Amino acid sequence: MYTFDDLVQIVAELRSDHGCPWDREQTLETMKKYLADEAQEVFEAVDNNDMENLCEELGDVLLQVILNSQIASEQGAFTIEDVVDGICRKMIRRHPHVFGDVKVSSPEESLALWNAIKMQEKAEKS
Repeated sequence: MYTFDDLVQIVAELRSDHGCPWDREQTLETMKKYLADEAQEVFEAVDNNDMENLCEELGDVLLQVILNSQIASEQGAFTIEDVVDGICRKMIRRHPHVFGDVKVSSPEESLALWNAIKMQEKAEKS
């Protein structure tokens, strides 16, 4: 079975000098349409309760994330490791009721806490 790291390496190879001409010519701008299309296909699979198709479509979305990250890496902007690190940090930061000592008793309280932390983060960035 292939791994996440295998997929990252496959995408890097596709973008390499001896890789696929189509993949090599893609930019962050040209990839926007494909990410939107793949997300829509995920929605359709969920709406149809089609788990086999959902698995495939989530793979296609993951490919878009990795391909966009590869393009950004080539530009010196960030890497897929930065993306993974960022989302891990965000999940830990926004779930202090799981990874800290905050207590919540309902999904609504969890969502309110998430939104409060998100607003605080946005205010700190401004």
